[in-house]
Amino acid sequence: MIYLQLFITFFKIGLFTFGGGYAMISLIQNEVVVTHQWVDASTFTDIIAISQMTPGPIGINSATYIGYSVTGNIWGSLIATFAVCLPSFIIILLIALLYKQFKKNKWFDAALSGIKPVVLGLIASAAILLVTPDNFVDWKSWVLFGAAFAATQWGKQSPILIIILGGIAGYILY
Repeated sequence: MIYLQLFITFFKIGLFTFGGGYAMISLIQNEVVVTHQWVDASTFTDIIAISQMTPGPIGINSATYIGYSVTGNIWGSLIATFAVCLPSFIIILLIALLYKQFKKNKWFDAALSGIKPVVLGLIASAAILLVTPDNFVDWKSWVLFGAAFAATQWGKQSPILIIILGGIAGYILY
C-alpha cells in the first residue's frame, strides 16, 4: 500500500509542478511532511540540503531519497523517482507531438504568461519554508546564509564553490 501512496503522491507532485525542482519543494514539503507525515521538518530540510548537493535535479533527488526513507528499500526510491518524472515525460511528449499547432496560439501564450509569476511565487514559498529554527540555529547560521546570498547575488560565485565553502565553514564553526 505504501508503494501506491508513494506513486500517487509523487505523480501528483510531478504533474502540478511548473518551473523545475525549486518550485517542487513546497509541494513536496506539504505532501511528505504535512499530509502524510513520512518525515519531520528537520529531516525534510536535510533531504533538501543533500538533494541540492548531489548531482541531478533537486526534485528527483528528493523523491529518490524520500522513497527510500519511507520504505527502507530501493523499490521505494524507484517508484517515487519514476512517479515524479512520468508526468513531465508525458506532457513533453504531448507538447512535442502538438507543438506546431500550439506554436502561435494566443491562448497557449496567455496561459504561459500566467504560469510564470506563479512559478516564481512557488520558488519564493520554498525558500521561506526553509527558514526554520532547524536551519538557523544561531547567529553564525544567519551570517553563513547572508554570505552565501551575497556571493551568489552580487559576487556571481559558483554554487558549487559556495556549497564547498559552506561545508568547510560549518566544520570549523560547529
